[in-house]
Amino acid sequence: MSSHEEAHLRILNIVSEQPEISQRQLAARLGVSLGKTNFLLKALLQKGLIKAGDFRRAQNKLHYMYLLTPKGIGQKVHMTRAYLARKEAEYEALKAEIQSLKRGMNPTDELY
Repeated sequence: MSSHEEAHLRILNIVSEQPEISQRQLAARLGVSLGKTNFLLKALLQKGLIKAGDFRRAQNKLHYMYLLTPKGIGQKVHMTRAYLARKEAEYEALKAEIQSLKRGMNPTDELY
């Protein structure tokens, strides 16, 4: 999973929990610039994974509501499964490496 895909997954998760989040708040949560957040949101909008709520009737014209589309919900599930499988594989590999390192140490060896 690329860094953009991970960012997309994080956005899908955040938007599903907090659809009224502003781009500025989303950028802060992601730890990226406002411009990058806008770029990532546009990509998700173009893919049809999210839609921006109708802001023309809102009093605050700068405020959007981001909603996951049915396609977005399915993609979020698919990406979450892939992410989880990758993290579980990394965890198992790390456990095996730790066990291997422990076997290679003499019980009387100092850690420092």
